[in-house]
Amino acid sequence: MLILISPAKTLDYSTPNFQEYSQPEFTSDIKSLVSVMKKKSSKDIADLMKVSDSLANLNEERFKTFQKEFTPDNSKQALLAFKGDVYTKIDVDNYSEEEFEFAQNHLRILSGLYGLLKPLDLIQPYRLEMGTRLETKKGKNLYEYWDSKIAKAINQVAAGKPVVNLASQEYFKAVDLKTLKSPVINIHFKEHRDGKYQVIGLFAKQARGLMTDFAIKNRITNPENLKTFNVECYEFSEPLSDLGDWVFVR
Repeated sequence: MLILISPAKTLDYSTPNFQEYSQPEFTSDIKSLVSVMKKKSSKDIADLMKVSDSLANLNEERFKTFQKEFTPDNSKQALLAFKGDVYTKIDVDNYSEEEFEFAQNHLRILSGLYGLLKPLDLIQPYRLEMGTRLETKKGKNLYEYWDSKIAKAINQVAAGKPVVNLASQEYFKAVDLKTLKSPVINIHFKEHRDGKYQVIGLFAKQARGLMTDFAIKNRITNPENLKTFNVECYEFSEPLSDLGDWVFVR
């Protein structure tokens, strides 16, 4: 079983409390994207990413100073660097070496710049969302840039075993399903509001982190065992679920 999650816009580059690390797989693809971004001014970035001037300036500087080599001095492990709503619910500060090792084997993070990351892959600070309409020699956006590469990389590690999709639609769209050789289980989280169940963005993101953490701490390798997930009052809903779409409610 392999879990997929999205990255986060919020980053934390304070000193990590875990020293083991690995290298990103798609180094040449990353360098190509960085070279495209290095040529862009802060105004270009503001227009491209629809961000404020201050964020555009920050990311212009990030790309201008992006290094060819990933080292503990200029980078941090992906699972420790990302700090968005999903990641606040992944208890990495208290993970044992064994839990990091399990995550390294059973979790992957989708990324607009890095393609597909192992949890301990070193990443330099960046912002480049998968939905960004960045033109390259390979196409008019990042979906065309990555094409089937991400799915092929997933095939190598999943080896036909189920893929549990805890990523957002924006990111999972980067996985070419025609190339993917694994069955996919899409996980949905819904809240009971006004007499019906509905998705609430913030809670759904946090729940993705909770389930990721639950799978790592309980060393879950069979998706069926995810149905026991009951953290923060969620429970599996058989009536709302089908073979490829599992719904958890509260």
